[in-house]
Amino acid sequence: MKKPVIVTLPHQHTKMEAARRIREGVASIKPQLASFASSLEEEWSGDQMSFRMGVMGQSVTGRIEVMDSAVRLEVDLPWIFAAIAERLRGQIEKRGAQILIENKNKSA
Repeated sequence: MKKPVIVTLPHQHTKMEAARRIREGVASIKPQLASFASSLEEEWSGDQMSFRMGVMGQSVTGRIEVMDSAVRLEVDLPWIFAAIAERLRGQIEKRGAQILIENKNKSA
């Protein structure tokens, strides 16, 4: 059984600007993810991204949806990682907020 971790991050950008920031943010954290993920696949379709990564022989999947005033991220954790779900939620909230407020001058 999977344990979903769902995080909704409000933003004050246009949907296009929020999507740009998320795309750049995902690209910037890939090297960090590579240190513990054996594989990482992502696929964008409009304002939604689906991803899959291999971690310790387990498959972690998820989705990111960029909406008009928020970004919703859902990560499906295998039961073996259920104990770290809340810690992961905190890290996602922190890094997601940084991504959405960074680079203010790029959009100005």
